Amino acid sequence: MTVADIVSILNARVLCGENRLDRTVHSAFCSDLMSDVLAFVNEKTVLITGIINPQVIRTAEMLDIRCLIFVRGKEPGEQVLSQAKELGITVLTTGDAAFTTCGKLYQAGLRGVAIEWPESEDET
Repeated sequence: MTVADIVSILNARVLCGENRLDRTVHSAFCSDLMSDVLAFVNEKTVLITGIINPQVIRTAEMLDIRCLIFVRGKEPGEQVLSQAKELGITVLTTGDAAFTTCGKLYQAGLRGVAIEWPESEDET
């Protein structure tokens, strides 16, 4: 799936990165906890979040996330958008809630990040 496909599916607005809509994404991850994003996300993943502070950009940079989707109509400030532009990150916003956003993308064929949980001693 491409970022352009995502824009169409979500009826999203592109806040920056219009020239990178042809990028391919393989999975999606939704979280407002950047520690979870750091623990579970891999490359070519779209991050869906309601957090619009600079920490999201720093997290995206560390994990080479190339597309952010802000939900609930949230729009980050100019500082965040400026950092995203500088790093080549496409930023989208949608009026839908996170649950609805994930559902639409899942229905269209995009799957979540595969999470491997450590085995507990009780399971052996």
